[in-house]
Amino acid sequence: MKIGVMNNPSKSVYEEAEQCGKAGFEFLDLTLEGPKASDVDTQRLKAILDTHELGITGHTDPCLPYAYPVPGIRDACLKELERCARIFSRLGAKVMNIHPCYVCPPAMRDQLVSFQIEALQPIVEMAASYGLTLVFENYKAPFDRVSIFKELISRVPGLKLHLDFGHTNFGKDGHEIFCKELGEHLVHVHFSDNRSRNDDHLPLGVGTVDWQQAVDSLKSISYDNTITLEIFCNDPQMQVTYLDLSRNMVRRLWD
Repeated sequence: MKIGVMNNPSKSVYEEAEQCGKAGFEFLDLTLEGPKASDVDTQRLKAILDTHELGITGHTDPCLPYAYPVPGIRDACLKELERCARIFSRLGAKVMNIHPCYVCPPAMRDQLVSFQIEALQPIVEMAASYGLTLVFENYKAPFDRVSIFKELISRVPGLKLHLDFGHTNFGKDGHEIFCKELGEHLVHVHFSDNRSRNDDHLPLGVGTVDWQQAVDSLKSISYDNTITLEIFCNDPQMQVTYLDLSRNMVRRLWD
């Protein structure tokens, strides 16, 4: 089990990587988003990663309408996702996440899952060509249900699960059932707390997530991959404190 952090895309990605390394985390969860992290100098960032012996996972922009039912829009999004894959691959990543796409014509909402299935297959294949496993992140309905993820994984060969425990705290199916039913497909995890209503990205222990239960759910499936602390704070000093407290909590509960 490795614990890492995500860069805040509102800040310099290089400074975020330095801070991650100096704080002794094991990997950077690199999110390629605006305003300050939509693009990176891979040589410059790779040097920082190597200096601090940091691994890396890839996180894509959650707002890309890659499953919108217009071919030109899907093609443009695939091109952007390939740009991201190229960056992640050059930095040594093996995993690249993607979020559910909720954007579609209102009269076609009942086809949202089928749109994902259609759009995801070429993205999985593209990611694999760069040595990356594509992992699909749970979020709001209908992508908060184990049944939907079972359908996606069965119909999109190569697609794996990215489980966000903050999201399961306000979704339909909790982390226990996701781990029990889909544990063999789980490749990457996000930890952050909230109060069961919104995706607040709070430090662990501040909200309503049962973290002992969360850790026990992962241990029950012998999970031994990456856990990202997706925790943000405007105060840099408090950010460091919150991340350190959260990491210590995970380690204590795990042991």
